[in-house]
Amino acid sequence: MKVLVSDNLGGAGIDMLQAEEGIEVDVKTGLSPDALKEIIGQYDALVIRSATKVTGDIIHAASRLRVIGRAGIGLDNVDIPTATKRGIVVMNTPTGNIVTTAEHAIAMMLSLTRNIPQGTASLKEGRWEKKKLQGKEIFNKTLGLIGYGKIGSIVADRARGLKMRVVVYDPYVTPARIGADGFESVTLESLYQQADYITVHVPKMKSTLGLINKDAFSKMKNGVMIINCARGGIVNEKDLFEAIKSGKVAGAALDVFETEPPENSPLWTLDRVIGTPHLGASTEEAQKNVAVDVARQIIDYLKHDTIVNAVNVPSVSGELLVRLDPFLTLGERMGMLQAQLTRGPIQEVGIVYNGDFRDLDLTPVTTAILKGLLTPMVKDAVNFVNAPVIAKERGIKVKETTSPDVEDYINLITVKAVSTEMTNTIAGTIFGKMDVRIVMINDFRLELTPEGHMLLIYNQDKPGAIGSVGMTLGRHQINISQMQVGRDRFGNNNIIFLKTDTQIPDSVLEELKSLALISLVYPLSF
Repeated sequence: MKVLVSDNLGGAGIDMLQAEEGIEVDVKTGLSPDALKEIIGQYDALVIRSATKVTGDIIHAASRLRVIGRAGIGLDNVDIPTATKRGIVVMNTPTGNIVTTAEHAIAMMLSLTRNIPQGTASLKEGRWEKKKLQGKEIFNKTLGLIGYGKIGSIVADRARGLKMRVVVYDPYVTPARIGADGFESVTLESLYQQADYITVHVPKMKSTLGLINKDAFSKMKNGVMIINCARGGIVNEKDLFEAIKSGKVAGAALDVFETEPPENSPLWTLDRVIGTPHLGASTEEAQKNVAVDVARQIIDYLKHDTIVNAVNVPSVSGELLVRLDPFLTLGERMGMLQAQLTRGPIQEVGIVYNGDFRDLDLTPVTTAILKGLLTPMVKDAVNFVNAPVIAKERGIKVKETTSPDVEDYINLITVKAVSTEMTNTIAGTIFGKMDVRIVMINDFRLELTPEGHMLLIYNQDKPGAIGSVGMTLGRHQINISQMQVGRDRFGNNNIIFLKTDTQIPDSVLEELKSLALISLVYPLSF
Protein backbone atom coordinates (compact mmCIF):
# COMPACT_ATOMS: atom_id res chain seq x y z
CA MET A 1 0.00 0.00 0.00
CA LYS A 2 1.32 3.45 -0.94
CA VAL A 3 0.92 6.70 0.97
CA LEU A 4 1.64 10.15 -0.43
CA VAL A 5 2.48 12.98 1.97
CA SER A 6 1.99 16.15 -0.07
CA ASP A 7 2.38 18.81 2.67
CA ASN A 8 4.93 19.39 5.40
CA LEU A 9 4.26 16.85 8.14
CA GLY A 10 5.95 16.41 11.49
CA GLY A 11 8.79 13.90 11.38
CA ALA A 12 7.21 11.70 14.02
CA GLY A 13 4.26 10.98 11.73
CA ILE A 14 6.44 10.21 8.71
CA ASP A 15 8.58 7.93 10.86
CA MET A 16 5.48 6.01 11.98
CA LEU A 17 4.32 5.49 8.40
CA GLN A 18 7.75 4.44 7.19
CA ALA A 19 8.18 1.98 10.05
CA GLU A 20 4.89 0.22 9.30
CA GLU A 21 5.30 -3.05 7.46
CA GLY A 22 3.44 -3.19 4.17
CA ILE A 23 3.25 0.59 3.73
CA GLU A 24 5.41 2.54 1.29
CA VAL A 25 5.66 6.30 1.84
CA ASP A 26 6.51 9.08 -0.62
CA VAL A 27 7.01 12.62 0.67
CA LYS A 28 6.48 15.09 -2.18
CA THR A 29 5.60 18.59 -1.01
CA GLY A 30 4.92 21.67 -3.08
CA LEU A 31 3.37 19.79 -5.99
CA SER A 32 1.42 21.79 -8.54
CA PRO A 33 -2.18 20.67 -9.13
CA ASP A 34 -1.20 19.15 -12.48
CA ALA A 35 1.75 17.30 -10.94
CA LEU A 36 -0.43 15.94 -8.14
CA LYS A 37 -3.11 14.88 -10.60
CA GLU A 38 -0.54 13.04 -12.68
CA ILE A 39 0.72 10.85 -9.82
CA ILE A 40 -2.23 10.52 -7.44
CA GLY A 41 -3.49 7.37 -9.19
CA GLN A 42 -0.56 5.45 -7.71
CA TYR A 43 -1.60 5.93 -4.07
CA ASP A 44 -3.97 4.35 -1.58
CA ALA A 45 -3.75 7.23 0.93
CA LEU A 46 -3.05 10.96 0.80
CA VAL A 47 -1.81 12.93 3.81
CA ILE A 48 -2.22 16.72 3.67
CA ARG A 49 -2.30 19.86 5.74
CA SER A 50 -3.75 23.12 4.43
CA ALA A 51 -1.58 23.74 1.36
CA THR A 52 -2.73 20.89 -0.90
CA LYS A 53 -6.05 21.54 -2.63
CA VAL A 54 -7.81 18.22 -3.14
CA THR A 55 -10.21 19.24 -5.87
CA GLY A 56 -12.73 17.16 -7.76
CA ASP A 57 -10.27 16.79 -10.65
CA ILE A 58 -7.66 15.38 -8.29
CA ILE A 59 -10.15 12.98 -6.74
CA HIS A 60 -11.38 11.71 -10.12
CA ALA A 61 -7.78 10.96 -11.06
CA ALA A 62 -7.21 9.07 -7.79
CA SER A 63 -8.23 5.64 -9.03
CA ARG A 64 -6.75 3.77 -6.04
CA LEU A 65 -7.29 6.32 -3.30
CA ARG A 66 -9.09 5.01 -0.22
CA VAL A 67 -8.45 7.69 2.37
CA ILE A 68 -7.45 11.35 2.72
CA GLY A 69 -5.96 12.30 6.07
CA ARG A 70 -5.70 15.93 7.18
CA ALA A 71 -3.12 16.71 9.85
CA GLY A 72 -5.27 19.35 11.55
CA ILE A 73 -8.93 20.28 11.75
CA GLY A 74 -9.95 22.35 8.73
CA LEU A 75 -11.01 20.57 5.55
CA ASP A 76 -12.14 23.45 3.36
CA ASN A 77 -9.30 22.50 0.96
CA VAL A 78 -10.91 19.09 0.27
CA ASP A 79 -13.89 18.45 -2.02
CA ILE A 80 -15.65 16.23 0.50
CA PRO A 81 -18.86 15.56 -1.51
CA THR A 82 -16.85 14.27 -4.47
CA ALA A 83 -14.62 12.19 -2.20
CA THR A 84 -17.70 10.70 -0.57
CA LYS A 85 -19.27 9.78 -3.89
CA ARG A 86 -16.04 8.07 -4.89
CA GLY A 87 -16.01 6.08 -1.65
CA ILE A 88 -12.97 7.85 -0.17
CA VAL A 89 -12.82 8.30 3.59
CA VAL A 90 -11.87 11.84 4.62
CA MET A 91 -10.33 12.12 8.09
CA ASN A 92 -8.98 14.98 10.16
CA THR A 93 -7.23 15.19 13.53
CA PRO A 94 -9.52 17.41 15.60
CA THR A 95 -7.87 17.02 18.99
CA GLY A 96 -4.16 17.30 18.24
CA ASN A 97 -4.02 21.09 18.11
CA ILE A 98 -7.05 22.27 20.05
CA VAL A 99 -5.12 23.54 23.07
CA THR A 100 -2.56 25.25 20.86
CA THR A 101 -5.22 27.04 18.80
CA ALA A 102 -7.16 28.08 21.89
CA GLU A 103 -4.01 29.47 23.50
CA HIS A 104 -3.22 31.41 20.33
CA ALA A 105 -6.62 33.09 20.45
CA ILE A 106 -5.96 34.18 24.04
CA ALA A 107 -2.46 35.37 23.07
CA MET A 108 -3.88 37.39 20.18
CA MET A 109 -6.49 38.99 22.45
CA LEU A 110 -3.85 40.02 24.98
CA SER A 111 -1.45 41.23 22.31
CA LEU A 112 -4.17 43.33 20.70
CA THR A 113 -5.27 44.81 24.02
CA ARG A 114 -1.75 45.73 25.16
CA ASN A 115 -0.35 46.76 21.74
CA ILE A 116 2.50 44.27 22.02
CA PRO A 117 3.27 43.93 18.27
CA GLN A 118 3.18 47.69 17.77
CA GLY A 119 5.39 48.23 20.82
CA THR A 120 7.93 45.72 19.57
CA ALA A 121 8.02 47.30 16.10
CA SER A 122 8.41 50.85 17.46
CA LEU A 123 11.28 49.82 19.77
CA LYS A 124 13.11 48.14 16.92
CA GLU A 125 12.76 51.35 14.93
CA GLY A 126 14.29 53.36 17.79
CA ARG A 127 11.10 54.96 19.08
CA TRP A 128 9.80 55.10 22.66
CA GLU A 129 6.01 55.46 22.33
CA LYS A 130 4.85 54.67 25.82
CA LYS A 131 1.89 57.08 25.88
CA LYS A 132 0.75 56.34 22.34
CA LEU A 133 0.58 52.59 22.97
CA GLN A 134 -1.37 52.67 26.21
CA GLY A 135 -3.63 49.60 26.47
CA LYS A 136 -6.49 48.32 28.60
CA GLU A 137 -7.17 45.61 31.13
CA ILE A 138 -9.17 42.54 30.20
CA PHE A 139 -10.15 41.99 33.85
CA ASN A 140 -13.95 42.06 34.22
CA LYS A 141 -14.46 42.58 30.49
CA THR A 142 -17.02 40.50 28.59
CA LEU A 143 -15.77 37.99 26.04
CA GLY A 144 -18.33 36.93 23.45
CA LEU A 145 -17.59 33.45 22.18
CA ILE A 146 -19.11 32.38 18.85
CA GLY A 147 -18.85 28.59 18.72
CA TYR A 148 -18.55 26.29 21.72
CA GLY A 149 -16.79 23.27 20.32
CA LYS A 150 -13.51 21.78 21.49
CA ILE A 151 -11.45 24.95 20.88
CA GLY A 152 -14.14 27.40 21.92
CA SER A 153 -14.73 25.66 25.24
CA ILE A 154 -11.00 25.81 26.05
CA VAL A 155 -10.89 29.53 25.19
CA ALA A 156 -13.84 30.08 27.54
CA ASP A 157 -12.07 28.21 30.33
CA ARG A 158 -8.85 30.18 29.86
CA ALA A 159 -10.76 33.47 29.76
CA ARG A 160 -12.46 32.55 33.03
CA GLY A 161 -9.01 32.12 34.53
CA LEU A 162 -8.26 35.69 33.45
CA LYS A 163 -11.38 36.81 35.36
CA MET A 164 -13.36 37.69 32.26
CA ARG A 165 -17.10 37.27 31.95
CA VAL A 166 -17.88 34.84 29.12
CA VAL A 167 -21.09 34.73 27.07
CA VAL A 168 -21.53 32.03 24.45
CA TYR A 169 -23.51 31.68 21.24
CA ASP A 170 -23.75 28.24 19.65
CA PRO A 171 -27.06 27.09 18.14
CA TYR A 172 -25.94 23.44 18.25
CA VAL A 173 -25.06 23.29 21.94
CA THR A 174 -27.82 23.33 24.55
CA PRO A 175 -27.95 26.22 27.02
CA ALA A 176 -27.96 23.58 29.77
CA ARG A 177 -24.60 22.23 28.62
CA ILE A 178 -23.08 25.73 28.44
CA GLY A 179 -24.60 26.63 31.79
CA ALA A 180 -23.25 23.45 33.38
CA ASP A 181 -19.76 24.59 32.38
CA GLY A 182 -20.34 27.87 34.18
CA PHE A 183 -20.98 30.16 31.21
CA GLU A 184 -24.00 32.04 29.91
CA SER A 185 -25.73 30.99 26.70
CA VAL A 186 -27.06 33.98 24.73
CA THR A 187 -28.47 34.78 21.32
CA LEU A 188 -26.11 36.12 18.68
CA GLU A 189 -27.69 39.56 18.83
CA SER A 190 -27.37 39.64 22.61
CA LEU A 191 -23.72 38.64 22.32
CA TYR A 192 -23.10 41.52 19.92
CA GLN A 193 -24.70 43.94 22.36
CA GLN A 194 -22.74 42.77 25.42
CA ALA A 195 -19.28 41.75 24.28
CA ASP A 196 -16.14 43.86 24.66
CA TYR A 197 -14.25 41.17 22.75
CA ILE A 198 -15.62 38.73 20.19
CA THR A 199 -13.71 35.61 19.22
CA VAL A 200 -14.80 33.19 16.52
CA HIS A 201 -14.53 29.40 16.79
CA VAL A 202 -16.84 27.93 14.16
CA PRO A 203 -16.05 25.96 10.99
CA LYS A 204 -16.12 27.63 7.61
CA MET A 205 -19.28 26.59 5.81
CA LYS A 206 -22.16 28.18 3.95
CA SER A 207 -23.94 29.30 7.10
CA THR A 208 -20.83 30.93 8.63
CA LEU A 209 -19.23 32.49 5.55
CA GLY A 210 -19.31 36.24 6.10
CA LEU A 211 -21.03 35.79 9.47
CA ILE A 212 -19.25 38.84 10.93
CA ASN A 213 -20.23 41.49 8.42
CA LYS A 214 -21.49 45.05 8.16
CA ASP A 215 -24.84 44.20 9.68
CA ALA A 216 -23.19 42.36 12.58
CA PHE A 217 -20.80 45.24 13.28
CA SER A 218 -23.73 47.65 13.45
CA LYS A 219 -25.18 45.65 16.37
CA MET A 220 -21.95 45.54 18.39
CA LYS A 221 -20.80 47.79 21.21
CA ASN A 222 -18.63 50.73 20.26
CA GLY A 223 -14.97 49.89 20.78
CA VAL A 224 -15.38 46.11 20.43
CA MET A 225 -12.33 44.05 19.50
CA ILE A 226 -12.47 41.12 17.07
CA ILE A 227 -10.33 37.98 17.20
CA ASN A 228 -10.43 35.34 14.45
CA CYS A 229 -8.25 32.26 14.74
CA ALA A 230 -10.84 29.97 13.11
CA ARG A 231 -11.09 30.26 9.32
CA GLY A 232 -10.65 33.07 6.85
CA GLY A 233 -13.87 34.37 5.36
CA ILE A 234 -15.96 34.07 8.50
CA VAL A 235 -15.11 37.74 9.12
CA ASN A 236 -15.84 39.91 6.07
CA GLU A 237 -12.53 41.76 5.69
CA LYS A 238 -13.92 44.64 3.66
CA ASP A 239 -16.62 45.30 6.26
CA LEU A 240 -14.06 44.93 9.05
CA PHE A 241 -11.84 47.55 7.42
CA GLU A 242 -14.73 50.01 7.27
CA ALA A 243 -15.78 49.26 10.88
CA ILE A 244 -12.26 49.97 12.17
CA LYS A 245 -11.94 53.11 10.04
CA SER A 246 -15.21 54.42 11.47
CA GLY A 247 -14.14 53.69 15.05
CA LYS A 248 -16.93 51.18 15.66
CA VAL A 249 -14.34 48.42 16.08
CA ALA A 250 -11.32 49.34 18.21
CA GLY A 251 -9.06 46.65 16.77
CA ALA A 252 -8.77 43.22 15.25
CA ALA A 253 -6.40 40.27 15.70
CA LEU A 254 -6.39 37.90 12.75
CA ASP A 255 -4.61 34.60 12.26
CA VAL A 256 -6.64 33.56 9.21
CA PHE A 257 -7.66 35.43 6.06
CA GLU A 258 -10.00 35.29 3.10
CA THR A 259 -6.99 34.76 0.84
CA GLU A 260 -3.79 33.30 2.24
CA PRO A 261 -1.31 34.86 2.14
CA PRO A 262 -3.34 38.13 2.32
CA GLU A 263 -1.48 40.14 -0.28
CA ASN A 264 -2.24 43.87 -0.59
CA SER A 265 -5.01 43.77 2.00
CA PRO A 266 -6.09 47.27 3.06
CA LEU A 267 -6.26 45.96 6.63
CA TRP A 268 -2.47 46.27 6.85
CA THR A 269 -2.74 50.01 6.49
CA LEU A 270 -4.47 50.17 9.88
CA ASP A 271 -2.46 50.42 13.10
CA ARG A 272 -5.24 48.71 15.05
CA VAL A 273 -4.95 45.44 13.13
CA ILE A 274 -2.47 42.79 14.16
CA GLY A 275 -1.95 39.44 12.49
CA THR A 276 -0.07 36.19 12.32
CA PRO A 277 0.42 33.88 9.30
CA HIS A 278 -2.02 31.11 10.29
CA LEU A 279 -0.02 30.12 13.35
CA GLY A 280 -2.93 28.83 15.43
CA ALA A 281 -1.74 25.23 15.26
CA SER A 282 1.96 26.00 14.94
CA THR A 283 3.61 24.75 18.08
CA GLU A 284 6.03 21.88 18.41
CA GLU A 285 3.56 19.97 20.54
CA ALA A 286 0.66 20.45 18.16
CA GLN A 287 2.60 19.57 15.03
CA LYS A 288 3.84 16.39 16.63
CA ASN A 289 0.35 15.56 17.88
CA VAL A 290 -1.43 15.98 14.55
CA ALA A 291 1.35 14.20 12.64
CA VAL A 292 1.19 11.20 14.96
CA ASP A 293 -2.61 11.24 14.98
CA VAL A 294 -2.99 11.28 11.21
CA ALA A 295 -0.31 8.61 10.73
CA ARG A 296 -2.00 6.33 13.25
CA GLN A 297 -5.41 6.87 11.63
CA ILE A 298 -4.08 6.14 8.15
CA ILE A 299 -2.37 2.96 9.35
CA ASP A 300 -5.47 1.80 11.25
CA TYR A 301 -7.66 2.30 8.20
CA LEU A 302 -5.36 0.80 5.58
CA LYS A 303 -4.45 -2.26 7.65
CA HIS A 304 -7.45 -2.82 9.92
CA ASP A 305 -10.38 -0.91 8.32
CA THR A 306 -10.73 1.07 11.56
CA ILE A 307 -12.22 4.50 10.87
CA VAL A 308 -11.37 7.33 13.26
CA ASN A 309 -12.26 11.04 12.97
CA ALA A 310 -13.82 10.67 9.53
CA VAL A 311 -16.03 13.56 8.47
CA ASN A 312 -17.95 11.69 5.79
CA VAL A 313 -18.60 8.34 7.47
CA PRO A 314 -19.36 7.39 11.08
CA SER A 315 -16.13 6.82 12.97
CA VAL A 316 -15.59 3.29 14.23
CA SER A 317 -12.91 2.59 16.82
CA GLY A 318 -11.12 -0.71 16.88
CA GLU A 319 -12.93 -1.64 20.09
CA LEU A 320 -16.32 -0.73 18.65
CA LEU A 321 -15.46 -2.51 15.42
CA VAL A 322 -14.87 -5.73 17.38
CA ARG A 323 -18.27 -5.38 19.03
CA LEU A 324 -20.06 -4.39 15.85
CA ASP A 325 -18.27 -6.74 13.46
CA PRO A 326 -20.84 -9.58 13.47
CA PHE A 327 -23.69 -7.07 13.07
CA LEU A 328 -21.86 -5.35 10.20
CA THR A 329 -21.50 -8.71 8.47
CA LEU A 330 -25.12 -9.58 9.15
CA GLY A 331 -26.33 -6.20 7.93
CA GLU A 332 -24.37 -6.36 4.70
CA ARG A 333 -25.55 -9.92 3.95
CA MET A 334 -29.17 -8.97 4.67
CA GLY A 335 -28.85 -6.02 2.31
CA MET A 336 -27.40 -8.25 -0.40
CA LEU A 337 -30.21 -10.75 0.07
CA GLN A 338 -32.84 -8.01 -0.19
CA ALA A 339 -31.27 -6.74 -3.41
CA GLN A 340 -31.41 -10.21 -4.96
CA LEU A 341 -34.95 -10.99 -3.83
CA THR A 342 -36.66 -7.68 -4.56
CA ARG A 343 -37.92 -6.91 -8.04
CA GLY A 344 -38.37 -3.33 -9.21
CA PRO A 345 -36.69 -0.10 -8.05
CA ILE A 346 -36.48 0.03 -4.26
CA GLN A 347 -38.21 3.10 -2.88
CA GLU A 348 -37.92 2.62 0.86
CA VAL A 349 -35.87 0.64 3.35
CA GLY A 350 -37.13 0.25 6.90
CA ILE A 351 -34.70 -1.06 9.51
CA VAL A 352 -35.81 -2.17 12.97
CA TYR A 353 -33.30 -2.99 15.70
CA ASN A 354 -34.94 -5.08 18.43
CA GLY A 355 -33.38 -6.31 21.65
CA ASP A 356 -30.19 -5.77 23.59
CA PHE A 357 -27.56 -3.94 21.56
CA ARG A 358 -25.85 -2.64 24.73
CA ASP A 359 -26.09 1.03 23.76
CA LEU A 360 -24.10 0.46 20.56
CA ASP A 361 -24.05 3.15 17.88
CA LEU A 362 -25.84 1.25 15.11
CA THR A 363 -25.26 3.85 12.38
CA PRO A 364 -22.45 1.76 10.84
CA VAL A 365 -24.79 -1.25 10.73
CA THR A 366 -27.36 0.76 8.79
CA THR A 367 -24.58 1.79 6.40
CA ALA A 368 -23.59 -1.88 6.03
CA ILE A 369 -27.18 -2.80 5.13
CA LEU A 370 -27.25 -0.09 2.47
CA LYS A 371 -23.88 -1.20 1.13
CA GLY A 372 -25.13 -4.76 0.77
CA LEU A 373 -28.37 -3.58 -0.80
CA LEU A 374 -26.66 -1.36 -3.37
CA THR A 375 -23.74 -3.60 -4.30
CA PRO A 376 -25.70 -5.78 -6.75
CA MET A 377 -27.47 -2.73 -8.19
CA VAL A 378 -24.73 -0.19 -8.78
CA LYS A 379 -22.09 -0.76 -11.41
CA ASP A 380 -19.63 1.63 -9.78
CA ALA A 381 -17.96 0.53 -6.57
CA VAL A 382 -20.05 1.01 -3.46
CA ASN A 383 -18.60 0.90 0.04
CA PHE A 384 -19.20 1.93 3.63
CA VAL A 385 -18.41 5.57 2.78
CA ASN A 386 -20.60 6.27 -0.23
CA ALA A 387 -23.52 3.87 0.38
CA PRO A 388 -25.78 6.44 2.14
CA VAL A 389 -25.04 9.02 -0.57
CA ILE A 390 -25.84 6.61 -3.40
CA ALA A 391 -29.05 5.52 -1.64
CA LYS A 392 -30.14 9.15 -1.36
CA GLU A 393 -29.27 9.84 -4.98
CA ARG A 394 -31.38 6.86 -6.03
CA GLY A 395 -34.34 8.20 -4.07
CA ILE A 396 -34.31 5.43 -1.46
CA LYS A 397 -35.82 6.58 1.82
CA VAL A 398 -34.22 5.02 4.87
CA LYS A 399 -36.08 4.74 8.17
CA GLU A 400 -34.57 3.37 11.39
CA THR A 401 -36.34 2.25 14.56
CA THR A 402 -34.98 0.75 17.76
CA SER A 403 -36.86 -1.13 20.45
CA PRO A 404 -35.76 -3.17 23.48
CA ASP A 405 -38.61 -5.61 22.88
CA VAL A 406 -37.87 -8.96 21.22
CA GLU A 407 -39.50 -12.36 21.65
CA ASP A 408 -37.26 -15.22 20.54
CA TYR A 409 -33.77 -13.74 20.32
CA ILE A 410 -31.39 -11.57 22.33
CA ASN A 411 -31.32 -9.18 19.39
CA LEU A 412 -32.95 -9.08 16.00
CA ILE A 413 -32.46 -6.90 12.94
CA THR A 414 -35.37 -6.63 10.52
CA VAL A 415 -34.97 -5.07 7.07
CA LYS A 416 -38.06 -4.27 5.03
CA ALA A 417 -37.57 -3.26 1.40
CA VAL A 418 -40.44 -1.64 -0.51
CA SER A 419 -40.12 -1.46 -4.28
CA THR A 420 -42.46 -0.41 -7.05
CA GLU A 421 -43.48 -4.07 -7.43
CA MET A 422 -43.27 -5.80 -4.08
CA THR A 423 -42.38 -5.74 -0.38
CA ASN A 424 -39.89 -8.12 1.22
CA THR A 425 -39.08 -8.45 4.90
CA ILE A 426 -35.95 -10.22 6.17
CA ALA A 427 -34.91 -10.73 9.79
CA GLY A 428 -31.52 -11.81 11.05
CA THR A 429 -29.62 -12.31 14.27
CA ILE A 430 -26.33 -13.50 15.71
CA PHE A 431 -26.02 -16.99 17.19
CA GLY A 432 -23.39 -17.18 19.89
CA LYS A 433 -20.86 -14.40 19.40
CA MET A 434 -20.14 -14.42 15.67
CA ASP A 435 -22.48 -16.75 13.76
CA VAL A 436 -24.62 -14.79 11.30
CA ARG A 437 -28.10 -16.17 10.65
CA ILE A 438 -31.13 -15.19 8.56
CA VAL A 439 -34.13 -16.35 10.60
CA MET A 440 -37.09 -15.04 8.61
CA ILE A 441 -37.92 -14.25 5.00
CA ASN A 442 -41.42 -12.81 4.78
CA ASP A 443 -43.67 -15.51 6.31
CA PHE A 444 -41.00 -18.22 6.32
CA ARG A 445 -39.03 -19.06 9.42
CA LEU A 446 -35.65 -20.73 8.96
CA GLU A 447 -32.02 -20.67 10.04
CA LEU A 448 -29.80 -19.69 7.12
CA THR A 449 -26.08 -18.92 7.02
CA PRO A 450 -25.81 -16.40 4.15
CA GLU A 451 -22.55 -17.21 2.39
CA GLY A 452 -21.21 -18.66 -0.85
CA HIS A 453 -23.35 -19.90 -3.76
CA MET A 454 -26.97 -20.53 -2.85
CA LEU A 455 -30.38 -21.21 -4.30
CA LEU A 456 -33.66 -19.95 -2.91
CA ILE A 457 -36.50 -22.18 -4.06
CA TYR A 458 -40.23 -21.74 -3.41
CA ASN A 459 -42.11 -25.03 -3.71
CA GLN A 460 -45.43 -26.64 -2.88
CA ASP A 461 -45.36 -28.50 0.44
CA LYS A 462 -45.98 -31.92 -1.11
CA PRO A 463 -44.02 -35.19 -1.13
CA GLY A 464 -41.36 -35.36 -3.82
CA ALA A 465 -40.69 -31.63 -4.15
CA ILE A 466 -37.40 -31.62 -2.26
CA GLY A 467 -36.40 -34.96 -3.77
CA SER A 468 -36.87 -33.69 -7.32
CA VAL A 469 -34.50 -30.81 -6.63
CA GLY A 470 -31.84 -33.13 -5.20
CA MET A 471 -32.10 -35.56 -8.08
CA THR A 472 -31.79 -32.78 -10.68
CA LEU A 473 -28.65 -31.36 -9.10
CA GLY A 474 -27.23 -34.85 -8.64
CA ARG A 475 -27.57 -35.66 -12.34
CA HIS A 476 -25.40 -32.62 -13.08
CA GLN A 477 -22.78 -33.54 -10.46
CA ILE A 478 -23.60 -30.49 -8.32
CA ASN A 479 -23.03 -31.22 -4.65
CA ILE A 480 -25.33 -29.78 -1.97
CA SER A 481 -23.21 -28.76 1.01
CA GLN A 482 -26.04 -27.32 3.15
CA MET A 483 -29.83 -27.25 3.05
CA GLN A 484 -32.41 -25.33 5.06
CA VAL A 485 -36.14 -25.83 4.70
CA GLY A 486 -38.75 -23.45 6.06
CA ARG A 487 -42.54 -23.57 5.97
CA ASP A 488 -44.95 -20.68 5.77
CA ARG A 489 -47.32 -20.20 8.67
CA PHE A 490 -50.25 -21.61 6.70
CA GLY A 491 -48.36 -24.81 5.88
CA ASN A 492 -49.04 -24.80 2.14
CA ASN A 493 -45.64 -23.79 0.81
CA ASN A 494 -42.00 -24.40 1.58
CA ILE A 495 -38.93 -22.32 1.09
CA ILE A 496 -35.68 -24.19 0.42
CA PHE A 497 -32.21 -22.73 0.75
CA LEU A 498 -29.44 -24.78 -0.84
CA LYS A 499 -25.73 -24.07 -0.57
CA THR A 500 -23.69 -25.68 -3.34
CA ASP A 501 -19.97 -26.20 -3.77
CA THR A 502 -20.05 -24.60 -7.23
CA GLN A 503 -22.13 -22.01 -9.00
CA ILE A 504 -25.15 -23.53 -10.75
CA PRO A 505 -25.20 -23.06 -14.54
CA ASP A 506 -28.13 -21.25 -16.15
CA SER A 507 -29.24 -24.41 -17.98
CA VAL A 508 -29.63 -26.26 -14.66
CA LEU A 509 -31.54 -23.32 -13.20
CA GLU A 510 -34.00 -23.52 -16.07
CA GLU A 511 -34.42 -27.25 -15.48
CA LEU A 512 -35.17 -26.64 -11.80
CA LYS A 513 -37.76 -24.00 -12.68
CA SER A 514 -39.56 -26.49 -14.91
CA LEU A 515 -40.08 -29.06 -12.13
CA ALA A 516 -43.76 -29.70 -11.35
CA LEU A 517 -43.80 -28.74 -7.68
CA ILE A 518 -41.40 -25.79 -7.92
CA SER A 519 -42.82 -22.26 -8.05
CA LEU A 520 -39.78 -19.96 -8.14
CA VAL A 521 -36.00 -20.31 -8.21
CA TYR A 522 -33.59 -17.52 -7.22
CA PRO A 523 -29.83 -17.96 -7.56
CA LEU A 524 -28.04 -16.08 -4.77
CA SER A 525 -24.44 -15.13 -4.21
CA PHE A 526 -22.80 -13.64 -1.13
